[in-house]
Amino acid sequence: MLASRSAVVSRAAARPVPFQARSRRTVSVSALKVGENLKDSAEFYRVLKASDGSVVSLASFVNERKQPLVLFFYPKAGTPGCTKQACKFRDEYARFTDAGAVVFGISGDSPEENKAFAEAQRLPFPLLTDPSNILRKLWGCTQILVITPAAHGLCPTPHPLPAIFLTGADLLVLPGRQTYVFDRTGKCLLSFNSQLDTEKHVSEALAALATVKSVA
Repeated sequence: MLASRSAVVSRAAARPVPFQARSRRTVSVSALKVGENLKDSAEFYRVLKASDGSVVSLASFVNERKQPLVLFFYPKAGTPGCTKQACKFRDEYARFTDAGAVVFGISGDSPEENKAFAEAQRLPFPLLTDPSNILRKLWGCTQILVITPAAHGLCPTPHPLPAIFLTGADLLVLPGRQTYVFDRTGKCLLSFNSQLDTEKHVSEALAALATVKSVA
């Protein structure tokens, strides 16, 4: 006697689904690489809102102003690591302007959040809003999966269990902290990623700009 359709569906639903381990580090295959040109980006002409109330098109700095461009992505305005990163760019800002470069911070924060952050830290450069992290995703900024202590406080930091045993509450996805430097033609000279070494973003950017100045 043939089994009813509902019985077959019930048995199929009861079968265990194979477990798929989650990656701790994800990188987009379309990551913007050194040597590639900003002009080839699908979002080259995108207009972004800035913390000072203006709107900015990255294309204008390549097509019109012919200035080197420094763009540093930070995860969240006002957090300790992002504050340290932004303030280091602030403290070394004169060296960037001496090199003829324009500097922007950029994150998925709203223009209002970025304005408050910029004013609180007296940042001399605008902070851009990347809506829905469009540029961050398109350019392949590395995301980091951070293992956090268990909610019940039973596990120390770092978590003793492999990621495959953790629940969603134990994993925190941090947007990438990445700095790009582009020359006057839009060519990418630097793509530097470090979530923890926040101040090194500044030294790496200045080193990249030094190569621009030497051939100017």
